[in-house]
Amino acid sequence: MPSLQGVLNRRVLPRYDLPLLELGADMRTVLYPGTFNPIHNGHVDLVRRAAGLFDRVVLGIATSPQKNPSVLQTRVNLAKEALAAMPNVEVIGFNTLTVDFAREVGASVILKGIRTVTDFEYEFQMLNMNRALSPGLETIFLAPSEEHSYISSTLVRQIASYGGDISQFVPAAVEAAIRNGDIG
Repeated sequence: MPSLQGVLNRRVLPRYDLPLLELGADMRTVLYPGTFNPIHNGHVDLVRRAAGLFDRVVLGIATSPQKNPSVLQTRVNLAKEALAAMPNVEVIGFNTLTVDFAREVGASVILKGIRTVTDFEYEFQMLNMNRALSPGLETIFLAPSEEHSYISSTLVRQIASYGGDISQFVPAAVEAAIRNGDIG
């Protein structure tokens, strides 16, 4: 029987038989994709935490058939402003499959925020589809901090549409852009 010290000193070795991403992908880059319409404090919280876990975080702002593509650049600019204090974070707009964009930016991991079981069910389906399209691409889920767990872009837009105060949910520049009708 091994001694307690022997057990404590034992290292778990990496499994080299597991599939890896295509050569050239940076194991330290994570892609956080979404429409971010608008970016809110929950998103900022997840990016801040991811920035501490990865060398490089790419916030990929996607166009979508359901979203107005004309405001993509505005959403990119607002996200850049909201995340400017984090030097290892880039904000890039994209209009391709997420797996193709991940490959383009050298990401080996996709980050998704999960607030509810409903979020998980949708994101788990997307994870499996992404895995079918790009088998080496991993997905990790982060839950937002408790103080941001109920915020969603949809709720922010709804509150703003009724003239409600959204200042506690979004960065100041986003609040101003919504009030001015630049996004929303």
